[in-house]
Parts: sequence; structure tokens; C-alpha cells
Amino acid sequence: MNTEEKTRPRGIALIPFVVFAVFYVGLSLKAGDFYRVPMTIAFLVASATAIAMDFRRPLAERIETYARGMGETNVMVMCLIFVMSGAFASVAKASGAVDAAVALAQSVIPARLMLAGVFLISCLVSLAIGTSCGTIAAVAPIALGFAAPLELSPALLAGAVVGGSMFGDNLSMISDTTIAATRTQGIRMRDKFIANAGIAAPAALVALFIYAALGMSHAAASPAAEAVTWRQALLVTPYLLILALALAGLNVMPLLFSGTLLAAAFGIMLGKFDLLGALDHLGKGTLAMSETLIVALLAGGLFRTIQANGGIEWLTRKIALLVRGPRTCEFGVFLLVAAVNLFTANNTVAIVIAGPIAKTCSDRFRADPARIASVLDTTSCIVQGLIPYGAQLLIAIGIAKAANTPFSSFDLIAGLYYQHLLLFAVVAAMFIPRRGS
Repeated sequence: MNTEEKTRPRGIALIPFVVFAVFYVGLSLKAGDFYRVPMTIAFLVASATAIAMDFRRPLAERIETYARGMGETNVMVMCLIFVMSGAFASVAKASGAVDAAVALAQSVIPARLMLAGVFLISCLVSLAIGTSCGTIAAVAPIALGFAAPLELSPALLAGAVVGGSMFGDNLSMISDTTIAATRTQGIRMRDKFIANAGIAAPAALVALFIYAALGMSHAAASPAAEAVTWRQALLVTPYLLILALALAGLNVMPLLFSGTLLAAAFGIMLGKFDLLGALDHLGKGTLAMSETLIVALLAGGLFRTIQANGGIEWLTRKIALLVRGPRTCEFGVFLLVAAVNLFTANNTVAIVIAGPIAKTCSDRFRADPARIASVLDTTSCIVQGLIPYGAQLLIAIGIAKAANTPFSSFDLIAGLYYQHLLLFAVVAAMFIPRRGS
């Protein structure tokens, strides 16, 4: 990586991302259909542009850099989560676990409040386990099961899950983003939580009311809930196991693996399928995530190449020039982490990259480090929850495909009310007069 480390900052290195946006969004808008342009092809075109632009190095070396980005540890872990999420969603649905969970939820939550209930449950689960991806993997299969019986939009239900999952990712004490933000700013988690809650909590409350209102107006009246049978209670056990193990702090990988095995075992035991049938459903579930896996790999290579060409360094330096005082320091940090997150598609990595620069600005202009940490974490969660090539949206879309309720990434983004409200809240907080400011 010596050659990459010596690369000077270059704004021109960001052109491939513009190519991606113009190719994917532009052609989709022209066609009037976001299904017409495969995201994988858009990333291939942008990737070819990035590799071709770095003409100072031999082609073999450029391709090697791109391949290292594809094989980066975070990308590989993300791909493993995709595989396990697809397998779990497929076998759980085939075993009847999704239908059982839907029946159980309908017996407890009124149909008109189900959309708000999905959002609230996702908030609580993610706050407890500290991972948005794990929350989406656990809750999305259940939430999407309400689409048909309650005549609710699958994209809207998935939006409630993703939004709720990002709430906990932002605030949880055990979230990677919280740990990264507090460590880079040298503050206690409690201080960051207090500063953060003042921004995230109002946005979540408004989102909850919006989802409740939408549920009231769109959800079909459900028939009287039947008594839950012992078979249904048994089939819900994999979800309960996932939640329990997550609360105990188990890593998302063994968490999904355990839930998948249990769902397959119950399906075989209850005669839903035999061993070969279980393997077939597992295989189909993993294959349903193939496009998601390819996008993650291509995105990793593209972002690594842009970084090697000096794009990220140029971006961070330009944004740092905007800082003039405590408030502009917060706004500069907001722009910095948002831009880095767009190119890395990983909120934790974005905080790690932007954190040291934010700390320098905070010390120089005497900004509140707790607020800087809050802006770092909140902004990264906003961007991560809105980009169509981010892990959270990719997992939700992949699970929806596996559940035969597909929708486009832009349909999903339209239903992410919490993300849009959080964006408004964090920007508004920068302009609210504070004591001593």
C-alpha cells in the first residue's frame, strides 16, 4: 500500500461516484423504472472509470488495489451476514415461522397500529443489541409477513424496520458507531448518549406518530385474532432465540446461524419439509442474496480505488477549510462524515476516518466534544440508512426478495421517515441557541 499512501489528494478521483449516480439514477429516471437499471452494472461502469483514471500505475497494480477493496474484512463480514440472513429468512418462511410470528403479533397488537408497532419494536431491539444489521435480519422477515394480510406496503414496513434499527445503532451503548464516536472524541458514552438523545428521541417520536397515522389510514381491518396454538408458539422460538442471544451480546453471525438451524429443525419436526427440502430452502435463500453480495463486493473495490486515488483525502481537507468556530465545526463535521460515509458505505468506518479530524477541529475551536461525537454518530447513521448500496438497505431488500415481496431501493427510501426526520433534527440542533454559545 506504499504507492497508495503517497498519493496526493485529488478531487478528480471522485468522478467515478458521479458516474455511478448519473448512470444509475439518471437512466432509471429516464426509463421511469428503477428496476430497469441493475445496480451491479452501474457499479461496474463506475469501477471501470475509477481503474482507468489511475493511469499513473500499471494496470495490474490498479486491479490489485480494487481486489483488495473487494476482499476487505468489513466487506467480507457484511457478505457473510447477507448469506446468513437470506438462509434464515427462506427457511423461516418455509417452516411457517413467519406466519406464526404474524399470528402472534396480530393477537397482541391491533392491526391499525401494526406499522407503528414494527417501528417501535425495531427501535427497542436495536437499542438493546446495538446492531442495525442484526435487527433487520431478525425483525424484517416478521414485519414483511404483515404486508398481505393487512394490505400494507412491503416497502413501508421495511422502512419502519430499517428506521427503527438505525435508532438503536445510533444510541445503543454497545453499538460500534457509539464506541467509535466516543473513543475518537475522548468522552464518556453517557455524555454522548445525553447529547444524542436530544436529537434522536424527538425524531423517533414524530416518526412513530407518522407510522401510526399511516397504519390507521392504510391497514386493512384484520379478522378477529385466533388463539395461538402450541405449534405456532414453537415456530416463533427461532426469533425469540435470536433476540435472547442478541441481548446476551452474541455476535450476529452465530446468532443468525443458531436461529437458522432451529428454524430448519422445527420445520422438519413439524413435517413442513424433510432434510433435503430444508437444504433446498437454505440454498434458495442464500442465492436470493446474490445480487446483494455482488453489489457489496463491487462497492468495496470502488471505494478502495477512490481512496487510493486521493479522493477521500481531498474531500476531508476541503471540508476542514470551512470550519471557523464551534457551530461551523459541528457543520463541518456533519459534511465530512456524510461525504466519507457516501464513499465508504460503512458508518463505523466513516466515523473512524472522520473522527480524528473532528477531534482536531473540536479542540481548536472549543466545540463541545459530546455534541461533536453526537453529530459524528447521528450523521453517519442518517447517511448509512439512506444510501441504496448500504448494508442495511441491501439486507432489507434481499430479505424482501427471499420472502417474495420485492421492492426497489427508492421505494424503501421513501418509507424511511425516521431517517428524514433525524436529518432535519441534527441540522436544526446546530442552529438552536445554547447556553454559552
